[in-house]
Amino acid sequence: MFVFFFIGILIALVLMVIVFRIIEPIYLLMFNKPLFLFWYPILKQIDPRDKTILGREFPYYFNLSDKKKRYFEHRVGSFIDHYNFEGKEIEVTQEMKLIIAGTYVMLTFGMRNYLLELFENIIIYPKAYYSTINQAYHKGEYNPRMKAVVFSWEDFQSGHKTQDNINLGLHEFTHVLHFYSRKSSDPGAVIFYDEFTEIEKYFDDEYLTNKLKERNYFRDYAYTNKFEFLAVILEHFFETPEIFKKEFPELFERVKLMINYNEL
Repeated sequence: MFVFFFIGILIALVLMVIVFRIIEPIYLLMFNKPLFLFWYPILKQIDPRDKTILGREFPYYFNLSDKKKRYFEHRVGSFIDHYNFEGKEIEVTQEMKLIIAGTYVMLTFGMRNYLLELFENIIIYPKAYYSTINQAYHKGEYNPRMKAVVFSWEDFQSGHKTQDNINLGLHEFTHVLHFYSRKSSDPGAVIFYDEFTEIEKYFDDEYLTNKLKERNYFRDYAYTNKFEFLAVILEHFFETPEIFKKEFPELFERVKLMINYNEL
C-alpha cells in the first residue's frame, strides 16, 4: 500500500515538473499569459457581511461571475490573514481591511501568485504622516527595506470613493508589483516586466511623451519618473478605463496585457 502511495506522489511530482518547467513556458511564449490562474483545493470562506461590503465597495467584484466572485473572496480572505495590519493612532476595522485587500486583489486578479513576500506589514495612519527619513509629509509609500506599505486612510478613502484618477491604494500597490517584476521569474512577474519595458517607451521617447502631455489626461506627477508614470497610468486604467481606451488604445492594451486583465 505504501509503495503505491509513494509511486502516486512521484508521478504527481513528475507531472508538476512537466507542467511548470516545460508546458507553461511554451504556453507563456505563445499566449503571453500564465497557463492557469486559480487552483484552490479548498476555497476560503468569508463572512456574508464581508461579501456585502465587497459588493458595495467594488463594482469590479460585483460584476464578476459567481465562480470568480468566490475566487475573489478567497484571495481577499487570504490577503487579510497573510499580512499584518497596524494602525497608527487609528483603529483598523474589518471594513478597512476589506477595502485595502479588495483593491490589491482587483489589481492582481490576473496573476496566479499574489501573496508576495516583498511586504509583510500594512501600516495605516489617519491622515498624511510625517516621515523622519526625508523630513516630509507622505500620503502613502512602499518601503521595500521595511517590507511595509503605508497609507494615510483619509487619502486612501478619498481615492477609493472618487473617480478622479487618483487612487492611493492602486498607486502604492503598483509600486510593489513593479518591484516584484524586477525580482521574480514567476510568469506574472515576467509578463509584467516585459510589458513595462514597452510601456516605458512612452516615457523615454520625447515624441510619445509630448503626445501624452498634449491630451492632458495623465496628471503632471506621472512624468516625475517612469516608476510614477506606471503607477499613475494604473490608476487611470481602473478609474476611467473607457476614456483611457479611447485616448490611448495601444497603451491601454499594453497595460491590459501587463496585469493579464480580462474585461468584464
